[in-house]
Amino acid sequence: MQFGLIEMWQAMGMMAKSVAMSLIFLSVVAIYLFVERQIVFAKAKTKSKKIAPKLAELLKSGNIQEALTLSSKKENKGSHLARVTAAGVREFMEGEEAGLDFEQQIASAQRGMDRAAIIFSQELKRGLNTIATIATSSPFIGLFGTIFGIINAFRGMALTGSGGIGAVAAGIAEALITTAFGIGVAIIALWCYNFLNTRVEIIGAEMSNTASEVIDFFVRRESQKG
Repeated sequence: MQFGLIEMWQAMGMMAKSVAMSLIFLSVVAIYLFVERQIVFAKAKTKSKKIAPKLAELLKSGNIQEALTLSSKKENKGSHLARVTAAGVREFMEGEEAGLDFEQQIASAQRGMDRAAIIFSQELKRGLNTIATIATSSPFIGLFGTIFGIINAFRGMALTGSGGIGAVAAGIAEALITTAFGIGVAIIALWCYNFLNTRVEIIGAEMSNTASEVIDFFVRRESQKG
């Protein structure tokens, strides 16, 4: 018997083929989500890199309202830095209009930026749970196919009345193929998840730094008034 990919596929039972096709589908889903998230992260980075200097200049010059208008524009919605800045400036201005003292305004602005950062982080993590589920479940799906491969191996022994390698080769090959498929898909999905999760953490750190810079601006602005 030949043991090329085509020959092994032809020798596989329907259950093993179903398992293999399911694993191929899951790998495609994981790769699709990985690419889609990468595009989202790239857009956030590009937009933030473009708008950050403009926002910094407006805040330094005291044009708070203009900074809020710029960071709140629809085309800047995908920028994590713009989202955090807009939330902080909006909360600070609303606190000022409500007659809160400076400490309360700062606390309100910080809470607003924290909320914006959490919401944006959750948006960035969309699809990551699916990838994590694929990574953890793929080996077990492969093991499911492995069990049926072993069953086919024993069935081959029963049909031939022999325990030789020829009787069990097809079933053992089927079992090993589904096992390999499951482990391979799990490795791909786990790598994608870890890579994307690291990117989310980096963007989260950038949002925290931006929030700190906005608070520092408000503090300096208040000290200049005094």
